[in-house]
Amino acid sequence: MRTEHDRRWKLVLAHEARADGTFFYAVRSTGVYCRPSCPARRPRREQVAFYPNCAAAEADGYRPCRRCRPDQPRASNERVAAACRALEASLEDCGPPPSLAQLARKAGLSASHFHRQFRAAIGLTPRGYLAAVRAQRLRAVLPAAESVTEAGYAAGYSSSGRLYENAASALGMAPSSIRRGGAGETIRFGIGQSSLGAVLAAESDRGICAILLGEGRAALQRRFPRARIVPAGAEFAQRLKTVLALIESPARGLDLPLDLQGTAFQRRVWQALRSIPAGTTASYSEIARRIGAPRALRAVASACAANPLAVAVPCHRAVRKDAAPSGYRWGLARKRALLAAEGASKNR
Repeated sequence: MRTEHDRRWKLVLAHEARADGTFFYAVRSTGVYCRPSCPARRPRREQVAFYPNCAAAEADGYRPCRRCRPDQPRASNERVAAACRALEASLEDCGPPPSLAQLARKAGLSASHFHRQFRAAIGLTPRGYLAAVRAQRLRAVLPAAESVTEAGYAAGYSSSGRLYENAASALGMAPSSIRRGGAGETIRFGIGQSSLGAVLAAESDRGICAILLGEGRAALQRRFPRARIVPAGAEFAQRLKTVLALIESPARGLDLPLDLQGTAFQRRVWQALRSIPAGTTASYSEIARRIGAPRALRAVASACAANPLAVAVPCHRAVRKDAAPSGYRWGLARKRALLAAEGASKNR
């Protein structure tokens, strides 16, 4: 990342217009963010932070510069800005990206003319821009991902083969090297017995971060490979009891704070799962529609499989389109048992 930041800083110092749209820089002392080509006086390097898009800079509290208007497409580049949005939207929906011919047709230009205009404005071809955005997203989601493959799907890679083919060169290192996380955290856990077998509950300083069925400390360590994993003290006994009660009666919900550590896409799916009433189910396609990504069926299923909070985030309520249970992380027998318990409770 230091090398990448050094490259971007050189582009900022050069007022490089061809870099506009590929990244933005923010100035801590003024609280604004700019395009690389902004004519404003250059700040000191230690005051600068880089962002892949306007939304990321604004999420950290920065406001757009009044000179270069980074949040507004330049009049001459409106077609390019629209194409960038279309390419980024294809990653959000996990669908096929628009072809050069489709982008050019929407811009009202020939393919060759549009290609030249796009490259002149962005400094990359449409394909290169899509690869850069995808790699940036992959870098962002890897630390919290359950696996490299899951992170690849969340970032918009269409297959694990495509991910490994392109990601290492785009990131500058193997994806697995970036994914290692959890350093500096202490995770406390306890294990109890339920009708579904052993239940491990764990908490961070922010709340319950894992509820695992039939899994032990090793599974927790895999999720937080650099965290300090320790047995919880006596004060955790009541929280473990509450978790065990949830397993026996899923409809009651869990009145404990949750620490949902996942990618932005995963958290959207998990929140959608929590909105499904006990005793009912929703298909993966319905969940995808609810989160505004109707074509992201595979990514929704992957997010369900990555759920670390059994029952509290009720991924057992996600079913196939024909309403048949399938694909449960902790086994179909447990999924059927949970659905049966909710159904029985609803019919009382």
